[in-house]
Order: sequence, then structure tokens, then C-alpha cells
Amino acid sequence: MVKKITPKELHFMLQGEEKVMVLDVRAEEKFHQFHIEEPNVESCNIPKTTIFGLEESGDELSLPKSREVVVTCTTGNSAAKCADILDRQNYQVILLEGGITAWKEYLKSLEDE
Repeated sequence: MVKKITPKELHFMLQGEEKVMVLDVRAEEKFHQFHIEEPNVESCNIPKTTIFGLEESGDELSLPKSREVVVTCTTGNSAAKCADILDRQNYQVILLEGGITAWKEYLKSLEDE
């Protein structure tokens, strides 16, 4: 069962000392337009097609299995599928609920306060 995290919980997590690895599974162009950039974020982009192909290829990703990885996409649907695949391969994954869309909305709500 994949753990989930809300944008608010992720924001709180990013206030800590430890770096948080965020895996963005959107296409490279979308990733370059916008991705989660915070001082404590290690952001990486592996398109979902690569992750979907993992089960057939049996390849390993350049992701650490020893730390938690927050998986995100535009709305959370593709990320959920990717998180399931990675979970089955023993990666420690956390799904960002609502994806980048929810993250942007959360940041906007902070600005509005």
C-alpha cells in the first residue's frame, strides 16, 4: 500500500533538515516548465513511460531504495500507477495527492494569506 502525502504535509516536510527526493513522472517538457523547487528538494524527472516499462525490462532506476521518494505528476493519476510499480520493486514511495496542480494551488493559498 503506497503512502500518500498532501501538499501541506509535503510543505511541512520540506521545512525539515533532510533533503526530500521528488520524482516527477511527467514528460520532460512539462517538467522544465514547472516542477517543485525548494531548497530542500532533490528533484528528478523520469517520465512515466520509462517507469511503466520497468516491469517488462526489469531495469533498475537511478533512485535510492534506502530513502523515501515523493512521486508526483500533473494531477496524481499517473503518479499513483508509477508509485504502485515502484512500491512493488521495493522503493520507498509516497504519493503527492493531487500532483503538481494541487501543489500550485497550495502555494497560491499561502500567498493569499
